Amino acid sequence: MKIVIIGVQGNLGTQLAKIFSNDEVVGFDRQNFDFLDFNLLTNHLEEEKPELIINAAAYNAVDKCEADKEEKKIAKNLNIDLPNFLSVFCLANEITLVHYSTDYVFSGKNKDDFFVENDSQNPTNVYGETKAEGEKRILELEKSGLKYYLIRTSKLFGPAGGSAFSKTSFFDMILKLAQNGSDLKAVDEENSCFTYTPDLAAATLELIKEKSPYGVYHLINEEAATWFDGASEVLKIKGLSLPIIPVASQAFPRPARRPFSSVLKNTKRPKLRSWKEALADYLK
Repeated sequence: MKIVIIGVQGNLGTQLAKIFSNDEVVGFDRQNFDFLDFNLLTNHLEEEKPELIINAAAYNAVDKCEADKEEKKIAKNLNIDLPNFLSVFCLANEITLVHYSTDYVFSGKNKDDFFVENDSQNPTNVYGETKAEGEKRILELEKSGLKYYLIRTSKLFGPAGGSAFSKTSFFDMILKLAQNGSDLKAVDEENSCFTYTPDLAAATLELIKEKSPYGVYHLINEEAATWFDGASEVLKIKGLSLPIIPVASQAFPRPARRPFSSVLKNTKRPKLRSWKEALADYLK
């Protein structure tokens, strides 16, 4: 099968390219060309003639796009316009589309909130709004016959990608702070699910190879956790007996409001392993 991966040098895109290595994979990234130039992207896609397009490109600087007009425009381009273009192109050319979304399409106002695949979107910040709108552009074409897998995930971590736009994972930031002797504080709210990018890539491969029904899926490592839970676990695994203070979200004022709890429940696929087990593997 011929596959085009958009955002191939990002953290997730790099793992997708590895896991699909038995197929014919062509990777597009911003280092290759501006894939937000849709005329140019059309030319490349028509030349490659893929059977599957995986969109691993996204804007995820949650705070930057909250008030900055230019950043908000970039978020719109990547999170709304790109999936809209890809869904229309895939429908017209009978290509299957894989697109990734986020737990931030949900508001999660209560401590024990969790969300299943068919729950209604209710984002609480600009980033979540753009991702929710990107989802809607894909779902609108379902009745027209679009073949798609819309995969929601959250709190990605794993090996760094080759792109300059790749984000440093939370666990790597905590370890760097610990090594620098910084006082450690972590938010003991914002409950959701950590997800290891190699596990997410492998679960995506299984979804495709098993010819699962088209639709919305939640793929996350099991066991919900707060940022404090994550920070405590990484120090434990590394054998670092450093004090870490749990704090409320208000202790770290940020432009974008976060869901209090946005735990994604996977009700349609085999469960992924615990994030703690995945983190231990990553730290090896």
